[in-house]
Amino acid sequence: MIAGAEIAQFPSLPDTVAFHRTELSAILGIYGRAVAAGIWRDYGISMLRDAAVFSIFRHSAEHPIYRIEKRPRLAARQGEYSVIAMDGRILRRGSDLRQVLRVLEKALIRAV
Repeated sequence: MIAGAEIAQFPSLPDTVAFHRTELSAILGIYGRAVAAGIWRDYGISMLRDAAVFSIFRHSAEHPIYRIEKRPRLAARQGEYSVIAMDGRILRRGSDLRQVLRVLEKALIRAV
């Protein structure tokens, strides 16, 4: 077998998973409204081998109150996006990021 043929059968995976500009735009839109309302104060972004995580903090020294995760390997099963609460509960999961983020908009409306 030719070495190039092996590469074609098993394409390499990217080193890290990251959010695209359009995804970050949707996330930062909700985040900006919550910051303006005084609910959230800080965020962190982690780009790992199997997931990208946007963590939302009430105060920078605490644990994140919400995590928005992108896991491309789950795209065919449960959807690659999920919103996870501080206690580990998955609040919403799906393949459309804007639909998944609606759970945070509902929390934002209740908090204001």
